[in-house]
Amino acid sequence: MQIAVVDDDIHLLELLSRTVASMGHVPHRFADGASLLQAMRRQTFDLLLVDWELPGLSGVEVVQTVRAEGAGMPIVMVTHRDAERDIVQGLTKGADDYVVKPVRGAELKARLLALLRRAYPEQGGVQRHGAFEWRAATRDWFKDGVPVELKPREFDLAACLFRQIGRVLSRSYLMNAVWGRDDEVPTRTLDTHISSIRLKLGLRPEQGYRLGAVYGHGYRLEALEHAEALATPPVAPSPDADARATRDLPVRESGA
Repeated sequence: MQIAVVDDDIHLLELLSRTVASMGHVPHRFADGASLLQAMRRQTFDLLLVDWELPGLSGVEVVQTVRAEGAGMPIVMVTHRDAERDIVQGLTKGADDYVVKPVRGAELKARLLALLRRAYPEQGGVQRHGAFEWRAATRDWFKDGVPVELKPREFDLAACLFRQIGRVLSRSYLMNAVWGRDDEVPTRTLDTHISSIRLKLGLRPEQGYRLGAVYGHGYRLEALEHAEALATPPVAPSPDADARATRDLPVRESGA
């Protein structure tokens, strides 16, 4: 998981980042809220760990901005404030949990684990969405009960998109999630795999889904309303559609 850690205290930033890394996740460090918001225009994060007392924008203002833009990833606030009114304020502004300083590593791990488990269900069992069903343990994929043959990377990419349906996922995020890192994977490789799973799974508007490029950012898989799907005429696939990324969709994340 890609986790953003925001704190202007370098020592606490290091502690929080080490805790995140010890859980097997990748911490992305930021010293202020403005830097995080700027990074979120091009990166995708699975969880935000935000200090309340930040220079410039406060942690609460950062959370408000993130939620106003439609992002639904879990957010944990870290602060010295422990009064009930402060906790209520942080939670009502969009935070999912609250950790009071001094931060205790075991408690933070437990809270992060609980939030991530709720937001991103375990991947080992049977997962379903509409007509689709997939099983990570056996790497089997079905559509309307009929097996669909997917290559290993195609399976991982499709599962990643469906687990976070509605969210804009950056190219870097997808390549890290599927290939392990993004600096050694040709960008065209992702486009090719996107085109392949769109074709194999029938992820087109007339079938109730839209898998589209979000200009300058990445991709988003959307489940369409029945009326919207019926109103969309079939379009012949273009082999270079993803490479050109001509559709300038708004960069907006919905809840995971």
